[in-house]
Amino acid sequence: MQPADESRGFFSSVFTRALASRNYRIYFSGQLVSLAGTWMQQIAMIWLAYRLSNSALVLGMVGFASQIPILLFGPLMGVITDRFDRRRILMATQSLAMSQALILAWLTWQGLVTTHWLIGMAFVLGCINALDLPARQVLSVQLVSKRSDLPNAIALNSLLMNAARFVGPALAGFAVATIGEAWCFAINAASYLAVIVALYAIDTPPRTGDRQPAWAAFRDGIRYVLDHPDIRPRLVVVAALSFLVTPYAVLMPLFASEIFGGDARTYGLLIGSAGAGSLLAGLHLASRKGTDGLSRRVGAAVVVAGAALSVFAVNSTLALAFPIVVALGFSVIMVIAGSNTLIQVWVEDAYRGRVMAIFSMAFLGIAPLGSIAIGNIAHWVGVQPALLGCGIATVIVGLVARRRLR
Repeated sequence: MQPADESRGFFSSVFTRALASRNYRIYFSGQLVSLAGTWMQQIAMIWLAYRLSNSALVLGMVGFASQIPILLFGPLMGVITDRFDRRRILMATQSLAMSQALILAWLTWQGLVTTHWLIGMAFVLGCINALDLPARQVLSVQLVSKRSDLPNAIALNSLLMNAARFVGPALAGFAVATIGEAWCFAINAASYLAVIVALYAIDTPPRTGDRQPAWAAFRDGIRYVLDHPDIRPRLVVVAALSFLVTPYAVLMPLFASEIFGGDARTYGLLIGSAGAGSLLAGLHLASRKGTDGLSRRVGAAVVVAGAALSVFAVNSTLALAFPIVVALGFSVIMVIAGSNTLIQVWVEDAYRGRVMAIFSMAFLGIAPLGSIAIGNIAHWVGVQPALLGCGIATVIVGLVARRRLR
C-alpha cells in the first residue's frame, strides 16, 4: 500500500464511521467551535487569577470552585440525565454557560473582577457543567446510528475535546497577551451559539424517561457501579489520576512565570503542548476498531503519566518542557478516554446517564480536591517538590493497577 493510500485508510478509520450518522455529524461540528472557546475561557480565567493574586493557593481555589459541583451534584445530575430529554438539557446548559461568559466579560471590561468574583463565577460554571457533562456524553452515543460505531464515537468525542484543548490555549495565550482576558470570555460566549444551533438542527426520538422515584434511581445507579467488576476498579484509577496528575494544569502559570521566566504566551504554549499530546492520544483511540488490548494500554499509560509528571517537576529548561508535557497529555487522555470507552461499551443503556455522571465525578469531580490539596502543598513547600511527589505516587498507583486490571 502506498503512503497516500495508508493516510487515506487512517483518515477513514478515524472519521468516517461515527460521522456517517447525520445527527452525530451536526452535533460534532457545533461542539468543535464551542469547545475551542471553552478552553480559551479556562486559560484566561486561570491566568487572570494568577495576575490578580500571584498565589498558588488562589489558583487552586479557582480550580476547586470550577469542579467541586461535579463531585457534589454528579449522581443527582445523572438521574436527571436518565429521566429527561438530553437534547433539551444541553440547550439549557449551553445557554446558561453563554450567560456566565458574558457576565465574566462585562465584569472584566468594567474593572470590577476580583479573585472572589473569579472563584464565584467558576463555581457557577461548575454547577452548569455538572449537568452538561453526563448529558453531552450520553447524547453523543444516542446520535450514532450503528451500535458498532459506538467506540469510534466515544473516541471522536475525546479527539474533539483535545483538538480544542490544543488550539484554545495557544490562541488564549496570545489573546490574553495582546487584547486581554475580557475578549477571551466574549469569544467563548459567542462560540456557544454554534452548539445551540446544532442542537436545534438534530432530531432525536422523544424520551419518556424512567418513572422510578429519584432517590431509588440514585441508589440503583450507585449500586450498579459498586457491583460491576469491570467498571468499579477503572473508576478508582481515573479518580486517582485526577487527584494526583490533573492539578499540574492549574499550577502551570507558576511554571510559566517563575520556573521558565515566561508570560501568558509561554503558559498558552505549555497547555497547548499538553493538548497536542492529548490530540495524538485521541487520534490513536479513534483509529482503533475495537477494544482488544485497550485495558492493558490504559494500565501502562498510568505509569507513563506519573513518570512524565515527575520529570516535568524537576525540569527547569523550557525547551525540554514541551515534549515532556506532550507525553504527559498523551498518557492522561489514554487513561481517561480509554477508560471512558471501555465503560461505555460495558454499561447498560438504562444506567448510562448515572454511570457517566459518576465517571465525570471521578475525572472532574475529584480534580478540585487535588487542586486545593496540591495547591496548598505547593504554597508551603514549592510547586516542583509538590508535583514530584504526585508523580511518584502516580507511578505506584499505575504499577498496582496494571496487576489488578489485567
